[in-house]
Amino acid sequence: MAYDQELADRIRRLADAPDLTEKKMFGGLAFLIAGHMAIAASSQGGAMVRVDPQQSDALVATTTASLVVMRGRPMPGWLHVSSDDLLTDDQLTPWVERGTGYARSLPPKQ
Repeated sequence: MAYDQELADRIRRLADAPDLTEKKMFGGLAFLIAGHMAIAASSQGGAMVRVDPQQSDALVATTTASLVVMRGRPMPGWLHVSSDDLLTDDQLTPWVERGTGYARSLPPKQ
């Protein structure tokens, strides 16, 4: 399944940052800040959002997000939000802000 291009367009518009770059990754379209992935339109549908790993459990408990699992291993700091929970900009904006905010907190990649 290809990523949702409309969702990618919405992420691009909402992030609207001069330091935002895009890269096709894992069948989806990732949005990066200083080389760090912030959020992606996932090939699995919905969005994959990078957050502070120490906030993962709290966000899973208090939102509709779930922890990303890769190759059978849970990945703290990476959350999946389904398309059904991103239908409006009001739903998507907090996730874009979380992802870009966390990516900006990391040192630039060399």
